[in-house]
Amino acid sequence: MSEALIQLQGIGKYFNNNKVVSGIDLSIEDGQIITLIGPNGAGKTTLVKLVLGLLEPDEGRVIRHSNLRIGYMPQKLHIDPTLPITLGRFLALAEPNTKLCIDALKEVGIEKHIHSPLQSLSGGEMQRALLARAILRKPNFLVLDEPVQGVDVAGQEELYKLIGQLRTRLPCGVLMVSHDLHLVMSATDEVVCLNQHICCHGRPDQVSNNPAFIELFGTKTATYTHHHDHEHGLHGEVVHSNDSDSSGCQHD
Repeated sequence: MSEALIQLQGIGKYFNNNKVVSGIDLSIEDGQIITLIGPNGAGKTTLVKLVLGLLEPDEGRVIRHSNLRIGYMPQKLHIDPTLPITLGRFLALAEPNTKLCIDALKEVGIEKHIHSPLQSLSGGEMQRALLARAILRKPNFLVLDEPVQGVDVAGQEELYKLIGQLRTRLPCGVLMVSHDLHLVMSATDEVVCLNQHICCHGRPDQVSNNPAFIELFGTKTATYTHHHDHEHGLHGEVVHSNDSDSSGCQHD
């Protein structure tokens, strides 16, 4: 087994003396896709921020590979509708090398839109644009927050297939946050069900039949409604957030 890209050992995090996550042990290998699911207040966004290094744990430790290169795809991007910015210019804000930007757009299949205004892109194209931005510098670890948000079912399947291809082509490990276990089943190696601690984990078919998962989401469906109360700005910052515990999400 190869050296882990990132390891979380006994991770715990508090906000206002309230424990948001605790006892988290997680290891992600090169070439592995892990999907993180969980209900409102489960601590998913907090865990992602700990992985990204945006937060420091109050308990435990995060061990990162010495050559770790992270690419991050936010769940939602807030763009002022009056802002005149093309897809190419959007990528150039992160990487001024035009060839690298074009290569990234080719990887996700939307290079023909390089001169199109961001506002003209469809939901699926916008998600591919965010994915292109995440892979600009050839990361070996991708963190994808709801990568198929706002995309129809056919488009979601295509995006999951693309993520699987990128895992091999880059190559890289992948941590995804998802709200739909059914659709992501064929696109992930392992599912981690989080509810402040890890309730269960394993292959998607194992998790969907796990009593802890069934208790959270029921037996009839592997999906739950996901509502975000925040968006991200051009530089990845959270805007319009009303979440006091930093989870950034609400689920029904």
